[in-house]
Amino acid sequence: MPETFPAEALAEAAQPPRLPSYDATDIPLFTIDPPTSEDLDQAMHLSRRDKGGYRVRYAIADVAAFVTPGGALDAEAHRRVMTLYFPDEKIPVHPPGLSEGTASLLPDQTCPAVLWTVDLDADGRTEATDVRRALVRSRAKLDYAHVQRRIDAGTAEEPLALLKDVGTLREALEIERGGISLNVPEQEIVEKDGTYELAYRAPLPADRWNAQISLLTGMAAADLMLAYGTGVLRTLPAAPDGAVGRLRRTARALRIDWPHHVSYAQLIRSLDPHKPHHAAFLQECTTLLRGAGYTVFRDGALPEVTAPYTHCTAPLRRLVDRYAAEICLAAVAGKTSPEWVLAALDALPKEMADGGRRAGTVERECVDIVEAALLKDRVGELFEGCVVDVQEHEPTVGTVQLESPAVFARITGGSSRLPLGERLRVRLTQADPGTTKVEFAPA
Repeated sequence: MPETFPAEALAEAAQPPRLPSYDATDIPLFTIDPPTSEDLDQAMHLSRRDKGGYRVRYAIADVAAFVTPGGALDAEAHRRVMTLYFPDEKIPVHPPGLSEGTASLLPDQTCPAVLWTVDLDADGRTEATDVRRALVRSRAKLDYAHVQRRIDAGTAEEPLALLKDVGTLREALEIERGGISLNVPEQEIVEKDGTYELAYRAPLPADRWNAQISLLTGMAAADLMLAYGTGVLRTLPAAPDGAVGRLRRTARALRIDWPHHVSYAQLIRSLDPHKPHHAAFLQECTTLLRGAGYTVFRDGALPEVTAPYTHCTAPLRRLVDRYAAEICLAAVAGKTSPEWVLAALDALPKEMADGGRRAGTVERECVDIVEAALLKDRVGELFEGCVVDVQEHEPTVGTVQLESPAVFARITGGSSRLPLGERLRVRLTQADPGTTKVEFAPA
């Protein structure tokens, strides 16, 4: 992992940005992020329109105002691709002085941004989209729990209270178009009293509503690109042959009723992740998301996509978003995309794939180390768990999820087929931090 930035990149990051002429500092924007986050990519303001419906204003950090194409800072961003998150630190795409300082949408700081304005009708459908460079000034740094409390208590002022209204409408439209959001319990590492623990995190409704604003913007950006004829989309290939059949067999094994007239999306929305056999099925559903990547198109040669979407809302933490924003700005202005954008497009899908694999490896290895450290002195002990995955061609091997500690681990060594979705007493057979991963066997 890269530990330091080249001196040339740090020098470039310290230079003043190129400022836009349009001043939008009168918009009282606010951010919603985890409490300790300082690399704030997005700030929003929500309002009602005079003729009905809603106006979403979404400011995205304008990284291109700080990065000179072809310079040392640009080259380093292409080398890093994504911010890597560890339990005790992070390795950012851009120097912290930029990503957590001058370019971040921190409260009471005037900085350049790419300002999206999306007008919605009373049902939450997009009616008009505008995007331009602007000077912005966020007023408040909020976190998810705080937002949820204020909305639930009815004490949130309208720009924040509307997050629930707009988010709920967009969730209804997601259902209408057959979209899904997999509510799989997430495993996370938590720092506590100078050490680390594992916990399962269930997203709050405010997390989902906030995600819908980002999703709305990514969909609007994709529509602009397709009309423009050049762009980069976030895409997911069709499920491989047999994948849906395997899911149906899994549903039967878990005693989940899946009539043929019920769509996959309808089934997912009917499940309760707090029920072990439902959680096991949701875990299996993640297999349909493998292979997600990016598709570049240009000169009007449009790709075939059923739900156009792109990444454009996290340029401080992800390389591709800077390029998507530039294409959208050119599309709205009726101009040709900058040459530096067009020159980099074809290489972006591979760069993002490599960066994504590296980020996934970091996340998995960190969890593996903490799991093994928590359990290294408990080899031979019995635990209560639930079998959430069974290998199709080797049914004595699978994955078990413990309730406490919050561990997902391999289970093997039994003589009979593992009971998918069932509770099972298991014995810890190995846990050696940095050497072997945690493994269990049926007790």
